[in-house]
Amino acid sequence: MLNHTGYRGVISAPLLLVSLVLFQLPSVYSLNDGILSTNRKLLATTVTNSSSNKYAVIFDAGSSGSRVHVFCFDQNLDLVHIGKELEFFEKLEPGLSSYPTDPKAAANSLLPLLENAKKVVPHNTRQNTPVKLEATARLRQLGADASEKILQAVRDLLKANSGFKTNDDWVTVLDGSQEGSYQWVTMNYLLKQLGKKYSETVGIVDLGGGSVQMAYAISEANAAKAPKTTKDGDIYVKELFLMGTKYYLYVHSYLNYGLLAARAKILNVTKDANNPCILAGYNGVYTYGGVDYKASALSSGSHMKKCRKQAIEALKADGSTCTHKNCTFGGIWNGGGGDGQDHLFVGSFFYDRAEEAAFINASEPVAKVRPRDFKLAAKRACKTKLKDAGSAYPAADTPNLPYICMDLVYQYTLLVDGFGREPWKPITLAVRIKYQDALVEAAWPLGSAIEAVSVAG
Repeated sequence: MLNHTGYRGVISAPLLLVSLVLFQLPSVYSLNDGILSTNRKLLATTVTNSSSNKYAVIFDAGSSGSRVHVFCFDQNLDLVHIGKELEFFEKLEPGLSSYPTDPKAAANSLLPLLENAKKVVPHNTRQNTPVKLEATARLRQLGADASEKILQAVRDLLKANSGFKTNDDWVTVLDGSQEGSYQWVTMNYLLKQLGKKYSETVGIVDLGGGSVQMAYAISEANAAKAPKTTKDGDIYVKELFLMGTKYYLYVHSYLNYGLLAARAKILNVTKDANNPCILAGYNGVYTYGGVDYKASALSSGSHMKKCRKQAIEALKADGSTCTHKNCTFGGIWNGGGGDGQDHLFVGSFFYDRAEEAAFINASEPVAKVRPRDFKLAAKRACKTKLKDAGSAYPAADTPNLPYICMDLVYQYTLLVDGFGREPWKPITLAVRIKYQDALVEAAWPLGSAIEAVSVAG
């Protein structure tokens, strides 16, 4: 991967490579095609053997944990089965950022994932198989010195222990807009919408722990109206050429507005006072980014409307900071809207909380919902006391229980007040998408893998 300073302007070299290889891919798919239910555990089994197949190993070093994805492609860059699946995927916790002062321990935490990835890739192809690690928002927040030491330890580990093809530039902190672009390419690749009109593609919102990304294709007219740069110097619109079609991709990454970071922002609104988003009966401390925040409930417990006010203030979604005609939140241009975001796919923590709140079927990797479903779930959660939360939400991890009202309120507020989605307008929650006859993780690493095998030759 090129470094992120090269990812400015209308098109990056990596995405140009993606464009060239994707030009040859088939384009037949209906958004109404069925979704295959399966156990999410992936098995490392024999891959269809072909000397022309290419593999890529992608580590996603996220804020809440580390994940490894292994993909296999044929000569046309179509995905090839790995056993019964079209990828190998495993994850573990905690993430690299949990070792801010011990870079070697951070790197060694990846060893179980690395060893299992090696079992998937045939031995005679490993030296030509690119391995990349791309860290997201949380590692950025450790500061340049600490994050670089961790990344260097990972580079050393991969060179010494992986047997894969590695490059120092392939172990890096992923730029937020690059993450959003990869995610958009991944989703539309899996849905086989690439090559169609921009209005037939799908938009994405990916809610991680430290940041949230939005990306969708916009019209040429809206692209021409885009402000030149954001306040942090990034551009709003990327030009991509995919499968013979030119796309103007609106993409923005909102650092510090991921779900875990948002908890800190909401708690900081009330500072040392009790917070209306915390479940009744909880009196504790929430730690994020090395900072402790008072996380204690009101004597009356959590309250939906009061929590909404906190979330809106944390989002800066009242329009007071907007200097453009249309903004999402925090003064960020919204891309102008349009058909490219009509079909909106949202993932990561949106799916997880919906599963924990039990308003989607946990056995299905894709679910059609509406933003108001998060509001209804939040109303129920905010009436729950901590002592009852475990039985009310058996699918939720215990550390998340005090914050379940807050999380659901924030997600509703983010969709409706932040991104301007109508409460009744459908969205699709997705963690895995049917491609051919199997399921593939609907995440940005696939877009990164496409780049990697292209660069590796």
